[in-house]
Amino acid sequence: MPQTDILSMIRQVPDYPKAGILFYDITTALENPVGLKAIMDRFIAQYSGSKIDKVIGTEARGFIFAPTIAYALNAGFVPVRKPKKLPSITVGVNYALEYGTDRLEIHADAIKPGERVLIIDDLLATGGTAFATTQLVKQLGGQTVGLGFLLELDGLGGREKLAEFECFAMLNVPA
Repeated sequence: MPQTDILSMIRQVPDYPKAGILFYDITTALENPVGLKAIMDRFIAQYSGSKIDKVIGTEARGFIFAPTIAYALNAGFVPVRKPKKLPSITVGVNYALEYGTDRLEIHADAIKPGERVLIIDDLLATGGTAFATTQLVKQLGGQTVGLGFLLELDGLGGREKLAEFECFAMLNVPA
């Protein structure tokens, strides 16, 4: 399926969550069996043949894609979550937002030193969440071998913030 067809399945919601923002609602593509299959097949094809030990899904929409990708690659799945959502010992990283700070956490034993890690999320915008996730991988001794996104919002600097990493975005869209 051409990428333009996938994009046509994604609902665009103007002025959400606030005026001036165009929100890309991926749920409409995911509820369509053809759209879901096309998205997952494209992600899996992108990373097929890569040596990946763990696939991280970042909260919350990264959880939609990462487990299936991990399964297809014969890798493990690791969630990265907001604070106080994981039940065991965690490590975390604070990162800047345009309006303050946020924090992400991972189980302290989720990534072993030397493991090759793929990070998956739905959207690349400014790159703050993705970069923070790479820092968690680094803290645990893993190696980030790639980052994959369904959508990349053009012009927000996310790819530049992640310049040291291999980045894949299925679709580029205006911010």
